[in-house]
Amino acid sequence: MTIGLGHYLSVGAILFTVGILGIFLNRKNIIVILMSIELILLSVNINLVAFSSFLGDIVGQVFALLVLTVAAAEAAIGLAVLVVYFRNRGSIAVEDVNLMKG
Repeated sequence: MTIGLGHYLSVGAILFTVGILGIFLNRKNIIVILMSIELILLSVNINLVAFSSFLGDIVGQVFALLVLTVAAAEAAIGLAVLVVYFRNRGSIAVEDVNLMKG
């Protein structure tokens, strides 16, 4: 049995669904929300690389590298903002983030 395109797309769909469920079911913890966004980006990368390999083109792999760099920057900046926010407020609850407006 060989692993085909459908298998990769299934894994990507499962990761995407877990990421979406992580965002909607756990709205209280910002760290879990950031990890769910990373799962969604990982599922997109799996789909890009799978289609790139299936079509014999390298463009999908280049896009996957660009998505990885954006995800790394998002994680670094997001965690830095959370650390500064935690130092100022003492908690990182999502309900308290509304105080940052204005």
